[in-house]
Amino acid sequence: MFQPTSRYYNIEDASLAKDGNVVAYKKRRFLPKGEEMPLLQALTVSAGDRLDRISSRVFGDPEQFWQICDANDAMHPLDLTEEPGFMLRIARPWR
Repeated sequence: MFQPTSRYYNIEDASLAKDGNVVAYKKRRFLPKGEEMPLLQALTVSAGDRLDRISSRVFGDPEQFWQICDANDAMHPLDLTEEPGFMLRIARPWR
């Protein structure tokens, strides 16, 4: 259902049976604590930076932007690049 690079790939599947129907779903994904993730590098945000572009430069995949969000405890990705000069934590990719 999810690609191996998805943030949901390793999340456990579950199902719910009701009225003869079975609904499959993923259990909730709890966010890791960013400060506990191993730091790969710190990066200063420049004007016009976008997380997908940063992710492409660092990880070679723009869809891995969520790893930067996790490392910075961000619920709203746009907040991380809103202010030039903000120091981003880039953590080593993990599962």
